[in-house]
Amino acid sequence: MPIASILSPSFRVTRLLILFWGVLLNGIPGALGKPAQKSPTSDKDLFLKNLLSSMSLEEKVGQLAQFTSDMDQTGPVLNPNYLKMVREGKVGSVFNAFTPEFTTQLQNIALQSPHKIPLLLAYDVIHGHRTIFPIPLAEAASWDLEAMQETAQIAAHEASADGLHWTFSPMVDISRDPRWGRVAEGAGEDPFLGSAIAQAKVHGYQGNYNKAVDSHSILACVKHFALYGAVQGGRDYNSVDMSRRSMFETYFPPYLAAVQAGAASVMTAFNDVDGIPATANTWLLQNVLRKLWDFKGILVTDYSAIHELINHGVAEDGKKATYLAMRASVDMDMQGGDYLQYLPTLVKEKWISPQQIDAATLRVLSAKYDLGLFQDPYRQVSRQYADQILMRPEHLQKAKIMAEKSIVLLKNKENLLPLKDHLKIAMIGPFVKNQRDMIGNWSAAGDWHRALSLWQGMEPLAASHDWHLDYEKGANITDDPELLQRLNAHGGQIEIDPLAPALLRENAIRLAEKSDVIIAALGESQGMSGEAASRSDLGLPSNQSELLRALVATGKPVVLVLTNGRPLTLSWENENVAAIVETWFLGTQAGPAIASILSGAANPSGHLTMSFPRNVGQIPIYYSGKSTGRPFDPNNKYSSKYLDVPNNPLYPFGYGLSYTNFVYSEISLNKKTINQKENLLANITVTNVGSRAGDEVVQMYLRDVFASVTRPVMELKGFQRIHLEPGQSKKVSFTIKPQLLEVLDADLKKTLEPGEFRIFIGTDSVHLKESSFELQLTK
Repeated sequence: MPIASILSPSFRVTRLLILFWGVLLNGIPGALGKPAQKSPTSDKDLFLKNLLSSMSLEEKVGQLAQFTSDMDQTGPVLNPNYLKMVREGKVGSVFNAFTPEFTTQLQNIALQSPHKIPLLLAYDVIHGHRTIFPIPLAEAASWDLEAMQETAQIAAHEASADGLHWTFSPMVDISRDPRWGRVAEGAGEDPFLGSAIAQAKVHGYQGNYNKAVDSHSILACVKHFALYGAVQGGRDYNSVDMSRRSMFETYFPPYLAAVQAGAASVMTAFNDVDGIPATANTWLLQNVLRKLWDFKGILVTDYSAIHELINHGVAEDGKKATYLAMRASVDMDMQGGDYLQYLPTLVKEKWISPQQIDAATLRVLSAKYDLGLFQDPYRQVSRQYADQILMRPEHLQKAKIMAEKSIVLLKNKENLLPLKDHLKIAMIGPFVKNQRDMIGNWSAAGDWHRALSLWQGMEPLAASHDWHLDYEKGANITDDPELLQRLNAHGGQIEIDPLAPALLRENAIRLAEKSDVIIAALGESQGMSGEAASRSDLGLPSNQSELLRALVATGKPVVLVLTNGRPLTLSWENENVAAIVETWFLGTQAGPAIASILSGAANPSGHLTMSFPRNVGQIPIYYSGKSTGRPFDPNNKYSSKYLDVPNNPLYPFGYGLSYTNFVYSEISLNKKTINQKENLLANITVTNVGSRAGDEVVQMYLRDVFASVTRPVMELKGFQRIHLEPGQSKKVSFTIKPQLLEVLDADLKKTLEPGEFRIFIGTDSVHLKESSFELQLTK
């Protein structure tokens, strides 16, 4: 769902338009102040029942319409007719509107409606609002659920202070194809980890009571339901073809976890599911989401998804598309306008019943009630309060800590890192002084001018470490004119250096030759990942690759610092570069966080949540595949393998290095046999045998050796992030409950089957200790 910039000059014009129309429609007092609002009865059901019964069909349908408040690809929507509809109570929600002044004016207009129903104000707060945290894929690499919940809580606090009620987050789509740019927004390839993160994010946005009952919380929206991360070819908006077994085993669990955590809303996906577009899929939305999972919240479409049912080929016009969406129980039409145009007619022609309209309207009104909007439409929002909350020092400090935890050390030959003192350091690359790309894509209301670059992070440390820092850009982000045009056409903001590419590279090489060590800051721009940013080639852009090869050829040690939103193909880099640091898009405090890792002030502790392929031909690649009837055998030609590349990824799921070393003992089980009513306790001792303190992510995997259906070679079923001082040992325990051993049988029903299970515990999905136990079913 595209976001137009609200911090642009066009936004300021938009605000003036709102002020103007507020005065025109409401009179001066309504435009400049907050009109009084009567407190509703404390009996929610009675209040909503009375309100609903007093509304006309058109007013009810209006509550199901959502529109953007700014200029975007559909053209201007802030026009007299649009604002007139708000005043008449025929718009239920507005998105892309924030700041206390702007949202107050919108609510002032809405409260002039006959029933004084406030607007629900929404925005894509994906990884922070004003304070920008690492992109979700980076945060997931921390494996720190408490920290991820806290960043969502801070984002909610800032967003609510800026007048917002609802975020279109978390995105919980499982994806095993890094060509899909939106992997940046998710938690990676694993359903167990993805489910845990989904719940943490919902609790962070909505508060401990699973409802946004205070002015610091906002409603969460789980997206994209469903299977959006499995689009064919990794191409955004493409079709999905998947068995129901894969749906329920792998792709559905994070959505279900978020719903069980109390998520207030769910967004439909653009893709089809089993041949029927998600937005019109009655089996998916009614049978699975509402009935099987008992979801009672708002179901909203993605941007104009109802109207796009025509392009899908399942509806011949907007009227039929509207019927299909409402039949599937979609409550709110984002930006398309089809509900407003066609629902009244469909009710009159008895395609849609009045009860269906009432049910959808009631879900929207219920969310507004739970937010307290009928009691206080403004939720105590003011400029003075916003200035106290937005980007406060504590939030920035949390952003730095989260960024440090998100960094993954991929390679560190001969302990090049952390950097020693007394060095001449050549800082080379288009991301050394780059601020815009530090906050990444989907950076909401974040101001990239306030983001700190790698240079700004390193420069304050130079004196204390006796570093001499020098800089050359070395290369543009890309020299491909077609790619550059496409990126900048969609807000890429990529600047091309006036120097010729060859001269940029020559200057960088001259600097490198005079240095002791080279920091090469390379990767993707923020526009090269995210929505509508699929890539078929996952290597560094060719001009950056040429620069890196030239730097390596100088013979000086090179630290490759990556800025990117997805796994990249780094086979050459892994073979030839001394150290590789995956920093993703780290947010507002990116520079200081990276500098902390490079200097050794912080010890890298991130672990990958997506496998890094050796080349694109390996995709999809993930750790939990099945062994097949002819599993890999290097000595047998007729086994499952490639002729030109190994089966395994370059960097596996769960992988991440440290500046210290952790040693794992053998696994100790309290039993070798359990029944369906017993838990198994698995213990392992982890020792820090290095000279530095560090955090380790201890991962536990299980394998059902023989079952009635084929099973993955292993599945993540537990993890713990622990801290160890030098020489310290810690016993880590995992409780294996029978539920973790369940399998979906041939009828897709959860069941326990007796037999052997293997347990693996270690630092990633490859380096593991192993044991086994048996499940015996008793009567």
